[in-house]
Amino acid sequence: MNTISKYTKFIPYLYFISVIIYWFTAVNRNQGSSAYIILLLGLPFLWQLVKPNRKLNFSLGIVFVCLSSYLILAYLSDLLNIVQWKDSTKKFLFLGGLLVVGNFIMSLWIIRNSIKKVF
Repeated sequence: MNTISKYTKFIPYLYFISVIIYWFTAVNRNQGSSAYIILLLGLPFLWQLVKPNRKLNFSLGIVFVCLSSYLILAYLSDLLNIVQWKDSTKKFLFLGGLLVVGNFIMSLWIIRNSIKKVF
């Protein structure tokens, strides 16, 4: 149990790295070498795994909470039928919504790690 609690602080960073790698592979199939810029987004998360920094940790958490909050507002507008979507688009929005909620939870986890001084 002690080993599990020791490594749980790395879960949000591994989550974001895996999302970035998935995004890179999806874009790389279609656009080729221009997708390598996406890999740069993973550098701060990789840096947090190698050499943790509380300020970078808090900044990453705040930035991704803000981005996820903005996307959650977009999904709320969908629920309130402010914008009309096609059925195929709604299915895509549902799957994307799961990703947005996951990003929001992991961002809050990063902020919690920086406040609790886990590193």
